[in-house]
Amino acid sequence: MPKTRFYHNPSSLKSREALAFVKEQVNNLEVVEYIKNPPSREELEDIYKKLSILTAHEMIRPQEKEFSMAGLTTESSDNEVLDAVDKFPNLLERPIVLHKKRAAIGRPLDLIVSLLHD
Repeated sequence: MPKTRFYHNPSSLKSREALAFVKEQVNNLEVVEYIKNPPSREELEDIYKKLSILTAHEMIRPQEKEFSMAGLTTESSDNEVLDAVDKFPNLLERPIVLHKKRAAIGRPLDLIVSLLHD
């Protein structure tokens, strides 16, 4: 069975709740505290592709102060967004789960439920 990776921020209530759920569902789970151990730029691109979202903006938290610190706007390109997350990992939406060849952002939790049960 392939490993499931969970990008986690323990300071986030939603992330902690989702982690508890995923731990009940998955045996081979790798938890990555992405603030302490940020994904590489290459890993960010892989996450983006697996999320099947329209733009990289959907995988970030624009309300964070790092959004403006990185010089991002709503018009920023996908590459600019991924570069900003590479520099400021706190921008990454949480949690993100990679399972098999797909990924889901755990907001709402139903997206993770669907991912794990497909």
